[in-house]
Amino acid sequence: MSLAAHGRLAPEAEGHPAQLGVLRGIATLEMAKGLVVLLAAVGVVLLMQKEDPWDIADGFLRLLHISPDHRLAQLFLDWADSLTNAKVYAVVAVATAYSLLRFLEAYGLWYARAWAEWIALISCSLYLPLEIYNLANWLSWVHVVVLAINLAIVLYMIYLLKTGKSHYQVLARK
Repeated sequence: MSLAAHGRLAPEAEGHPAQLGVLRGIATLEMAKGLVVLLAAVGVVLLMQKEDPWDIADGFLRLLHISPDHRLAQLFLDWADSLTNAKVYAVVAVATAYSLLRFLEAYGLWYARAWAEWIALISCSLYLPLEIYNLANWLSWVHVVVLAINLAIVLYMIYLLKTGKSHYQVLARK
């Protein structure tokens, strides 16, 4: 398959600009999530080469105006003190894999690929229990917004896949 074929829209998506706009909005969100996690992973690697993990954690707490005397802050500092290079690189590897999945999903949604709709449905659905738990325990507008966005994405992907408007089901009918 040529490179030009990879950058084309799914044929049935070309006639649905509203659907494509929603998919591209979700793709942009997924791309941003991947970039944030990847940049954080690169930042951790760069910081770990120059400073002690405990110093980085202490600076992070001070940046957020969190007293190191709090119990959770002390647990965070103790965890940072126990970090080894192997643990840091394991976290970076997981963050990189997560970012690659987000980039793949963003690419697929941008070009209206059915496999990306399934990835979006499954990945957003996996977050819902955690978001509901967070909302139940720590009510804040951030938790409400995050839950609402992920729920909207899940419902939209279900709509596309159930109504036959996704690439996957259009091809199956042909």
